[in-house]
Amino acid sequence: MERRIEKFFSNGLTLEYSIIGEGEPIFVMHGGHSNCREEFGYKALLENGFSIITPSRAGYGDTSKEIGKSLSAACDYYMKLLNHLNIKKVHLLAISAGGPSGIYFASKYPELVCSLILQSAVTKEWLTTKDKELKAAKVLFRPKTEKYTWKLISIMNNLFPRFIFNQMFPTFSKLSQDQAKEMLGKEDVEEIRKMNNRQRSGDGFFIDLAQINELTIENLQDISCPTLIMHSKHDGSVPLEHPYLAHKKVPTSELCLLDTWGHLIWLGKSSKETDEILIRFLKAHTVL
Repeated sequence: MERRIEKFFSNGLTLEYSIIGEGEPIFVMHGGHSNCREEFGYKALLENGFSIITPSRAGYGDTSKEIGKSLSAACDYYMKLLNHLNIKKVHLLAISAGGPSGIYFASKYPELVCSLILQSAVTKEWLTTKDKELKAAKVLFRPKTEKYTWKLISIMNNLFPRFIFNQMFPTFSKLSQDQAKEMLGKEDVEEIRKMNNRQRSGDGFFIDLAQINELTIENLQDISCPTLIMHSKHDGSVPLEHPYLAHKKVPTSELCLLDTWGHLIWLGKSSKETDEILIRFLKAHTVL
């Protein structure tokens, strides 16, 4: 896929973004440890005639960490980017830890959002001090050391892709690998390897952890556009309380629980069904 990566400058700060394809615009709030080079789910969108605009969210890629001083400030910059690109309305796709950004943006800038899709999305408090995962994350993904963590993961993953896949599997799925065996696709190990080669945390992951606490129930209730909530029944990263809460509070929402092997709903044998559900929803809510 041909990807154009550019930078938008405002008030001395930088917002990096990428554009792929032509057609109705989809504005992507990528997940944690990612950036404007994200790829999961993009192929089906491009094949169905959509264009994809992906900003590196605050602190990720070459986007200034200062943009993320608050969720409100970050979303203000995302709005400025759309104005800069002369885009009047978008489909908004929020993934995993990008959920709070998508929810806040849709609630505060309804005139810019035709539809909202939440995929494996965080919608409330997540990774609290009670969680051992948070303690590990604060060590492994600190801004001063995260590049070494990802470099080591990348080296090990390129040498021993199946071993690293097996080690990471429990972070993505509540199933055992034996239980998920029939759901796994032939390319899943390779896709995880490529993912680990492109991921970095920068200051972004710690900004995500702070911004989640700024999201309110009122933000969910204020969303007025058609909303599709897509979540795996077996997600091991973002518990099912998150999609259930969003469905309960977003008045215009539709909940779609997927029988995929875990958090990465774009992988596995049912990934085609995931794509089909999303494309159907997008085509039912055309950007005018």
